Amino acid sequence: MAEATGIEIKELYKIFGPNGKEMVQRVKDGMSKSELNEKHNHVLGLNNINISMPGGKIQVVMGLSGSGKSTLIRHINRLIDPTDGEVLYGNEDVCKMSQTELREFRRHKTAMVFQKFALLPHRTVMKNTVYGLEIQGVPMKEAEERAARWIARVGLEGFEDHYPNQLSGGMQQRVGLARALTNDADILLMDEAFSALDPLIRMDMQTVLLDLQEELHKTIVFITHDLDEALRLGDRIAILRDGAVIQQGTGQQIVLKPEDSYIADFVKEVNRGRVIRVETVMDQTKTLNTGTQIPANVMLEEAAKIFAAEGVNEASVINRSGTPVGVLTIQDTISAMVTPVAH
Repeated sequence: MAEATGIEIKELYKIFGPNGKEMVQRVKDGMSKSELNEKHNHVLGLNNINISMPGGKIQVVMGLSGSGKSTLIRHINRLIDPTDGEVLYGNEDVCKMSQTELREFRRHKTAMVFQKFALLPHRTVMKNTVYGLEIQGVPMKEAEERAARWIARVGLEGFEDHYPNQLSGGMQQRVGLARALTNDADILLMDEAFSALDPLIRMDMQTVLLDLQEELHKTIVFITHDLDEALRLGDRIAILRDGAVIQQGTGQQIVLKPEDSYIADFVKEVNRGRVIRVETVMDQTKTLNTGTQIPANVMLEEAAKIFAAEGVNEASVINRSGTPVGVLTIQDTISAMVTPVAH
């Protein structure tokens, strides 16, 4: 499988208003979002966004309502034109593509999954799923064969002839996911894709996405306002506030080292046992060659279960090849799950 292409967002600004380009320098010189609105009646949507979104991984962009996250994702397929900056896919700047190039990019390189499903009510599950391939001009027989595979993969086999109003919300979102995957696009854009679902169905859809990603290694940009969802899905997370990136990194980095009080408030109720890995807490100065073994990359919650099942107080931590790389104790595990880790 070819290595997936990442997305580089560089110095991206979006200012809504008739003279947006003239306002960019004012923002660069330090004018705030509220000042820009009060003095010039322009709205600062994105303020100097710089994010390297890794190829083949899930990049989560999160923030509260109005933070700019949905505006940002719509720049990747240029549903919104930037005021300034670059959106690079490989060596191509999406912001500089011609209309023909952009049309081809949208048809073949990107697919989008929406919060409100965006299914066509007069089309069956099958007809909704093949819609993108129809637009591309793929022969119907081939399109339906490809669609059938993904309909089955998302758990909807047998529902091909049902209409959207015959399906639950979770099932409708599975159709939306199948439609996106059938296009076989490199980039999957998911804007609050699971936010409208009930909590249990939402967890189920997160599991479906993670299972599929384990095989497909798509470049996924996932928008959410929910930190638990961000931590569960994201290989990397960027947190936005007022159109600017406040912090970005892995879930562990954000939970363990919040950069300001805003981020600290976000993460204070996080279940650390489901975020912090054993390798972060283990004593690297010691090794054990016998006894209970715990993989370095598992979460502390899983390590605690192993300690309970084995009835031991310490364990050897091993890397992927089975080599001892440290020692973990039950005391350190419990302490790290309830208090910040010192660095």
